[in-house]
Amino acid sequence: MRSSIQRAIKDILENRFLNAITIITMALSVLIVSAFGLFFLNVQDLFDAWKKGIRIMVYLAPATTETQRLEIGHRLQAFDGIQDIHFVSKADALRLMRKRMPRQSSLLDNLKENPLPDAFEVTLVSDSHSPEKIELLAQRIEGLPSVAEVEYGQQWIERFANFFNLFKLAGYGMGTLFFMATVFITANTIRLVLYSRREEIQIMRLVGATDTFIKVPYYLEGLIQGLMGSLIGIALLYAAFSAVGSQFQQNLSAEMVLIRFLPLSFCGGIIGGGMVIGLLGSFFRSNSS
Repeated sequence: MRSSIQRAIKDILENRFLNAITIITMALSVLIVSAFGLFFLNVQDLFDAWKKGIRIMVYLAPATTETQRLEIGHRLQAFDGIQDIHFVSKADALRLMRKRMPRQSSLLDNLKENPLPDAFEVTLVSDSHSPEKIELLAQRIEGLPSVAEVEYGQQWIERFANFFNLFKLAGYGMGTLFFMATVFITANTIRLVLYSRREEIQIMRLVGATDTFIKVPYYLEGLIQGLMGSLIGIALLYAAFSAVGSQFQQNLSAEMVLIRFLPLSFCGGIIGGGMVIGLLGSFFRSNSS
């Protein structure tokens, strides 16, 4: 095995240009795919943090009596997925509107009567933050008597969820394309190396060298290429993350969301995947030569 490793390193050093192209290609592929993963990871954290702040507003009909209001409150507390409810009277809602719209308070002063309805502000448990569960819960609440309307920003949730799913699909597609392209480039690099050393390989076969003895160094060469390309790609991504991550963190500090780099397990998977790509490229080309 030691001699095979030495031969693999020797081939890499003797064909610096070809191997440098392969390693750079792998590094760029890892950089792009890892950047997708990093963006996906932090957008998922942001989406999860945003969903924790979702409140369902249950607006009551104007003619709702005190007894009906209390009955609705009891029925809301009995629903699965609801953590807490808070009653907001129309007088409290108007005061809150005045506080949030200080420059338009003169418009509110001219109102002859309070146009806002009484409402319940519903807080959800963490397990009920998916768009499907929120929609199902909202439909159940809408079926209660004296409930005029239920609002929770469903259009924004659906749009963001659709965008998120589309982004995941694009990431999977990009990863597949770069995987195939990198395997192809690695295979052709090994092919050129084999072509440049065809006479040496023929002599080795004439003196009794087995195919395994001849091919193992090229498998190791692909592994080394994958390892180096993956390490360089992750290092470039971390450098870019360190340079711009702090700026995004300042913008999201109010949302209590921490921008984070890829976990070590994910980085290890990327490095392992890069080595597998290098090995596959070497295997396909060595076995076809």
